[in-house]
Amino acid sequence: MKAAPAEQLRLLDLQKLDTRLDQLAHRRRTLPELADITRLEGEQQRLRDLVLAATTRLDDLERERKRVDTDVEQVRTRARRDQERLDSGRITNSKELMDLQSELQSLGRRQADLEDVELEVMERIETAEAERTHLQRELHGIEEHLASATAARDEAYAAIEGEGGLTTSARDAVARDVEAALLALYERIRASSGGMGAAELRQRRCEGCRLEMNVVDLGTIRAAAPDEVLRCEECGRILVRTEESGL
Repeated sequence: MKAAPAEQLRLLDLQKLDTRLDQLAHRRRTLPELADITRLEGEQQRLRDLVLAATTRLDDLERERKRVDTDVEQVRTRARRDQERLDSGRITNSKELMDLQSELQSLGRRQADLEDVELEVMERIETAEAERTHLQRELHGIEEHLASATAARDEAYAAIEGEGGLTTSARDAVARDVEAALLALYERIRASSGGMGAAELRQRRCEGCRLEMNVVDLGTIRAAAPDEVLRCEECGRILVRTEESGL
């Protein structure tokens, strides 16, 4: 293939811009904020699950407390009713009086037991509420860190996209100066050579593979016409001659 030396030199400009675009894409994929966001989102979900579990425990305890409260109130109501019957003086049968007094004693014991259970449930509710509050504070802190990391990521994205847009525009302008066949060859090589399609021959060294040319290859290069498109024998990239080639 043949191409004007000026077009070949434009490949180096194109390569610099493509390399910068690749660097920007890599930077976008590997922003440290992305790892932070992934970690924080995992922690956020873990804490949300714990808060939900703590809330479920509290709901269960509240239902238990209401049930015990109902039982206590039922015992108190029964005891008040029996006490009113006892105090009314209408019961004169001694056996009935003894049975009523025995029931009042039994109700008293039952009420004391239920009140102990009620107190224990209230203590468990207090502990569960404190645990949930602690988890909610942790979750709030994680969400603040996540919001900060997300904002930093978005700011970095904006900067990358801004530079990427300018670089792409410059790249398009340079590409228009390169003949279609040469550009297609460059793109094909770049796709199969780690993003580098053209390399400068600098001080007898290919800047693509960084290997110095041997005597035979240098002789071939010196003998080639200026418009001949050369390829590095080692890496296959388009080899662009410049004033720094050392020929």
